[in-house]
Amino acid sequence: MKARQVCPAVLSVAVLMTVVCVHAAPAAASAEGTFQRTLKVTGQASIDLSTGSGNVQVRTGGAGEVQITGHVRVSSWTGEAEDRVRRIEQNPPIEQNGNEIRIGHNQSSEMFHNVSISYELVVPAETELRSHTGSGNQRIEGVRGALEIEAGSGELRISDAGSTVHADTGSGNIDLDHINGNVRAKAGSGSIHAEGVAGGFEAHTGSGHIVLEQTAPGAVRAGTGSGGMELRGVHGSLEATAGSGDVMAEGSPTGAWTLHTGSGGVHLKLTSDAAFDLDAHTSSGNISVAQPVTVQGTIGRKDLHGKVRGGGVPVEVETGSGNIEIQ
Repeated sequence: MKARQVCPAVLSVAVLMTVVCVHAAPAAASAEGTFQRTLKVTGQASIDLSTGSGNVQVRTGGAGEVQITGHVRVSSWTGEAEDRVRRIEQNPPIEQNGNEIRIGHNQSSEMFHNVSISYELVVPAETELRSHTGSGNQRIEGVRGALEIEAGSGELRISDAGSTVHADTGSGNIDLDHINGNVRAKAGSGSIHAEGVAGGFEAHTGSGHIVLEQTAPGAVRAGTGSGGMELRGVHGSLEATAGSGDVMAEGSPTGAWTLHTGSGGVHLKLTSDAAFDLDAHTSSGNISVAQPVTVQGTIGRKDLHGKVRGGGVPVEVETGSGNIEIQ
């Protein structure tokens, strides 16, 4: 069969058209800018901040004013990036009604399409803050009011908080340090590390490690789909669940303790005067208890039911595969 021949003229035209198309493709332009505003407040400030893409940093300063710095980045295919930056600098998305301040919420117009704004705030210590980023890291320091910090994707770092903290990220680590109040933390994927929590603690992560150091009584609930746990200073009830990973808990069971892991060891270190009813089971592993146990029913390498120091609150420990150690 005779091969078909391509006319050189046709081939040249096709190549030329391809080149023309490639050179005709517009290049995206970007521009950056900054705006600053200082708002006066009396008493406790209440701030609600939102940004689709950008980082947030909040620290405390003097009473009576809120300082806002915004770092703007605009990407545009139509060559108007510089103009849009200038317009946002002149009219930033900030609203104030008395002590209530809203930042980044009036961004529904076309002007804010493909815009990233990172914020730096200096606020009075007595401030309530709600902050949400679609994508970006957040760092909050020294704020005494209630905190609600969320990110679709990004790391959250909160330190020296004076009240309750709610921290939620779809993907990223959560780092909490010296929180004087109850904590609720959730990560779709990422580790949760909390030190100096003076109150109750609730934490869940789909995949990641959970570390807690509790300094004041409060109920503790912790769960991870994949990852271990280290829970220290627990003084109250405890519910700890891991799909896979080792679980370590240390403290005083003044309320019921329940610890389950699908695959991993469980290590408990309890106060020397702890009195409790023990129910321990491992499908594959051994059980060891350092304290004298008054056994109820049967005792074996994989099951143990009994009372320590005459009994008290229930302590239930179970692992699908791993050893159980109680000190």
